[in-house]
Parts: sequence; structure tokens; C-alpha cells
Amino acid sequence: MAIWLKRGASAEAKADADRKVRDIVEAALADIEKRGDEAVREMSNRFDGWDREDYRLSQAEIDACVDSLTAQERKDIEFAQAQVKNFAQIQRNSMKDVEVETMPGVVLGHKNIPLNSAGCYVPGGKYPLLASAHMSVITAKVAGVKRVITCAPPFQGRPARAIVAAQAMAGADAIYALGGIQAVGAMALGTQSIDPVDILVGPGNAFVAEAKRQLYGRVGIDLFAGPTETLVIADDVGCDPEIAATDILGQVEHGPDSPGVLLTNSEKFARETMAEIERLLQILPTADHARKAWDSFGEVIVADSYDEMVRIADEIASEHVQVMTAEPDYFLKHMTNYGALFLGSRTNVSFGDKVIGTNHTLPTKKSARYTGGLWVGKFLKTCTYQRVTTDEASALIGEYCSRLCALEGFAGHGEQANIRVRRFGQRNVPYAGQAEPTEQTKA
Repeated sequence: MAIWLKRGASAEAKADADRKVRDIVEAALADIEKRGDEAVREMSNRFDGWDREDYRLSQAEIDACVDSLTAQERKDIEFAQAQVKNFAQIQRNSMKDVEVETMPGVVLGHKNIPLNSAGCYVPGGKYPLLASAHMSVITAKVAGVKRVITCAPPFQGRPARAIVAAQAMAGADAIYALGGIQAVGAMALGTQSIDPVDILVGPGNAFVAEAKRQLYGRVGIDLFAGPTETLVIADDVGCDPEIAATDILGQVEHGPDSPGVLLTNSEKFARETMAEIERLLQILPTADHARKAWDSFGEVIVADSYDEMVRIADEIASEHVQVMTAEPDYFLKHMTNYGALFLGSRTNVSFGDKVIGTNHTLPTKKSARYTGGLWVGKFLKTCTYQRVTTDEASALIGEYCSRLCALEGFAGHGEQANIRVRRFGQRNVPYAGQAEPTEQTKA
């Protein structure tokens, strides 16, 4: 039986916070839909202190951001983007168009068709998260999306130079200095100056995630990517308390609502890690954010066995799961609910966030139960088609279809089948509404 040495905020407290966010987002999106650019500008002023006539950056502004990079900064961004592009291309190559003759005269197939446009959100309120530009823009481009636009909030009163540079280097077709609800709403709904997109992608804070949720259906979305979550599964063979504590705090610094969870089979290891977290919070430069998140949303769970650890981990369905145990592949084999796995102490979530090549836009709030993270497949529609090439096949399928339509009472559907049987087959099939022929009339 597992025990909790530390629990996070109650479900009621989380639900109350969600309700407040939901109401704010609903009102903001309605305003954007009604007033367009005027509403977007007012929100940018109110939330970001950022006012412009046109939030789309000029080519001169973009070039200035790219030119501001040092040689090493540019090399580092190019390295990270190369890794992301390489893995995205491997994923794209795994998706094949198919066409097969499933029976004589019947050809079925599917095509993987890129979306026409995508809106990529790059968060940057507290930190300029340029890695999100790689993850979204490059992945969309590898998929073949024709028009890719990006939005990122200003940073310290101006366009975030590193984000803008990364967006441009990734191949964005238009770059906007906009953040939050106003950015997501403008891309999805369209305004006088921004044409709407077909899909919204990219991580963000609770307001961005809620805006995407409310807009889903009007546009596609990648997934519900809210505040960062991390689960560290560790034991005293595959890990030590300092690494476990570092990896938890390294993620909860994202913000005060970012859950960090330790799941272990050793109470001694759990308590030593908790002590190490307290020590590191005294020296971590981002301790203000990390402390609030750890105090409000941190959890420490001690389980009896690997089997119980898997069960609990699948219930949590965390965005990031680091597995640092004596047998990390046990969790790869048995776990089913996670955004991404990081196996062994040599890797960590930060590698995935920034540079290793897998996508860092991942499901949160238990949505890992039904979806994986952002990948090229999110920018593709797998659309089927069919072709019947012989009279015999059309008549044969038509006979089956006619009888099945009759079972459902769909006369019009049935007549679509019947007319093919009459045209291409040998049987005398009645028109819709007529009685089934007798043996005599068939003869």
C-alpha cells in the first residue's frame, strides 16, 4: 500500500482556480471575435504593457534579432533545430500513403495530407522559451504545412530576440509579438490584420491552455499543454537524492502551478530527496517560482513495488516522466500513460525540452491517457479514398450494401446500392419502396 509523505493542492482548489481561468478566457475570446484587432491591442496593453499599430514584425526587426545572436548562440540554436528536424523527418518518413486492392475490383487507400496553415504559440513571459519555436515551426514545416505563423509575447518590453531569431531560423512565414489569450484568439478566430489558421499548437500557461480548449472545434489543436508537470520515478540503485531533487526543481521553476512528484519504493530515499530539495531551494536562482510550486503542488509517494509504482504513475499520467531505477526498461514496457519518458539518470527532461530532438510539447492534466505529444502527425490529415474498378465488384458490394441498408431502414442509402446492382449486375433489384421480388419475378 502506497503512502504519501507529501500531497499537493486539493482537487477542489484546482477546480476553483480552473473556473476563474475559464471565465476570464471566455470573456476575452468573445471580445476578440467581436472587435478583432482593437480588442487584441487593448489586451496586449493590459496584460503585457505592449502597444503597437501592427504586431507583425517587419523583416528588418526579424533580421535585427537574428543578427544580435553571437556566433555561439547561433551555432547552439542551429544544433538544436537540426536534432528536432532530423527526428521529425524520421517520424514523417514512417507515415506512408497506402493503396491496396482489398478484393478483386475494390481499391482502398489513404493519403497523409498536410494542413494548409498552423499557428504556433511560443511562451515567453517569464523566460524566453525559444525551444518551443523549434518544436512547432520545424515540425509543421517537415509535415508540409504551407503557412506557418508564430506568436510570442514581448520580453522585457521588446520582441524576445532569441525567440524571434529561432522562429525565423525555423522557417516561420509570419512572426507576431503577441502573447497570451490575445495571441491564441487572434490566430484561431482571425482579425482584420491576421488571417485565421487551421490548427493551434504550442505550450503555454493556464490561460493559453484554456483558450485552446475553448477554441477547439473552431480550429484544431495539438493537445492540452498547460503548466509543466514532472514525475520522477526513482530508487536508490538507479539514482541519488541530489539528482532526483535537481530534476524535480528543474521543472517546477516553470511557474507556481507546476506539479513535481517523486515516486519511489524507498521511504529513506524519499526523505533524503525531500531534504535535498529544501537545501537546493536555498541556492537555486529561480527558487521563488520553484518554492511556490513545490509547496502547493509537490508530492512524494512511497510505493511497495515496481508494479504499484506503474499503477500510480499511470493514474498520474504525467507530462514528463523520468525513470531512474535499477530497471528503467521495466517502466518502458509496462507504463501506458505519459507524455514522454526519460530513461536512466544519464538523460533528463531538460534534454528533451531543449535539444535532444524529441518534441517538448506534451499532454498535461491527465490527457496523456488519450494522446501523445506534438509530432508531424498532428499537422497531417489521414484521409481515405476508394475506387471500384469492375462491374462485378460494384454489383457484389451493392448487394451486401442494399441488404444492410434495409436492416437500418435507410431507403435512400439502399437505392444508391441498388442502382449499381441494376446497372452493373445481373439481378433484378427493386427500386426503393418496392416489394422484394419473389422467386417467380426473379426468374
